[in-house]
Amino acid sequence: MRNPRKHGAAGGGSRGRGTSAPGVSGENSDGGYNAGMAVFSYIIGGIIVWSLIGWGLDFVWGTRWIVLAGALLGAIGGFYLSHMHGLTSSRKNAGERPAAGGPSEDGDTNAK
Repeated sequence: MRNPRKHGAAGGGSRGRGTSAPGVSGENSDGGYNAGMAVFSYIIGGIIVWSLIGWGLDFVWGTRWIVLAGALLGAIGGFYLSHMHGLTSSRKNAGERPAAGGPSEDGDTNAK
């Protein structure tokens, strides 16, 4: 038996939105462990890549400060990418009310 969610059957998969980052599934694009790991990898990856570029430029030009500027640029660029992918937004959506506190509608106040 085929799973319609896996094979993209009609009914709306979340792949068409284009808001999730690579490696982050559509169900978890609003936060959670996968989004946190994506933000972490964007920032650390940016720092590593731009520090290496700065180190190479320091070696070629005989300076010592471009590696630090590259690391800062990489961190800012990684945060910018994660923000543009929607990974740094808060979980509250505009216009939505928070979950109601109090007993459930069925009257069972001891439910956990």
